[in-house]
Amino acid sequence: MTLPRVGLGCMSLSHAYGVAPPPEEGEIMLRAALDAGVTFLDTATLYGGGRNEELVGRAIQGRRDEVVLASKCGMAMVDGVRTIDGRPETLHVQVDASLTRLGVDHIDLYYLHRWDRQVPVAESVGALAEAVAAGKIGAIGLSEVGVARLKEALAQAPIAAVQNEYSLWSRNPELGMLEATREAGVALVAFSPVARGFLADAIADPDALAPKDIRRPMPRFQPEHWPANAALLPAWRTLAAEAGCTPAQLALAWVLSRGPHVTAIPGTTSIVHVRENLEAEQLVVDPALLERAGELIDTATVSGPRYPAQQSAEVDAEAFESVA
Repeated sequence: MTLPRVGLGCMSLSHAYGVAPPPEEGEIMLRAALDAGVTFLDTATLYGGGRNEELVGRAIQGRRDEVVLASKCGMAMVDGVRTIDGRPETLHVQVDASLTRLGVDHIDLYYLHRWDRQVPVAESVGALAEAVAAGKIGAIGLSEVGVARLKEALAQAPIAAVQNEYSLWSRNPELGMLEATREAGVALVAFSPVARGFLADAIADPDALAPKDIRRPMPRFQPEHWPANAALLPAWRTLAAEAGCTPAQLALAWVLSRGPHVTAIPGTTSIVHVRENLEAEQLVVDPALLERAGELIDTATVSGPRYPAQQSAEVDAEAFESVA
């Protein structure tokens, strides 16, 4: 599957970062994003407890053929609790529910959002392969998995994409997944490519984040790590100015430079930022400057792990053994 190089992650239109806009404003923004040239939308069963899929579905009414539509299963809100469940019977129910909420007869790319450690990944992928055979989904994806899991899944069915976090400050795919996807002809979809707003220079003070913002408990935004990370921003701003682009655009240009099979799906609630992100695909940045960017913002210079302990235990993606 060949994906657009820059898509739109839709999660923040329903929850996660700051305060989500009212649904009617989210619809207006999504339609404006389609008008601006966005052709790849990413949502999930989890986001907003299903409301995000409903929002995306309303926004693409009459324009379904303009977008590659991606959603996810295997992680959902159950009685108010975020629950990972990769049992085939659960995934079949979630596929049908996603189709209903989106108001479509098929979803182009459908990910297993998290590998359920109680269920062999081959069983979960087998259920999604049945959905492909039934015409409900076009292709299978995996999210937050490691190379071993990708290989197990590929032995069961074709895998079109792996969606893992990847940015200058989260280099985990470089521990094997970047190369494994390239060799297997699988797209690597980078979520949080601007480091949850950090590389967009959008966070002046983590203490000012909304009370339910998911970044609040993340170690890199905590008092023991934030000062060291914030100290990287002045030099980062200087690099972006030298490149003749915004900090967010430089972050995206770096991610896209990792290989032609890499796609970035920055999320935003702003149409201005949507246009800014799309322009990153056309940027021509000196490879030497990109290398300097990679030296400035790297595992060795960023302080703190990407997730708290509980969330780290839920993901299968490779992780660095020691993080500052």
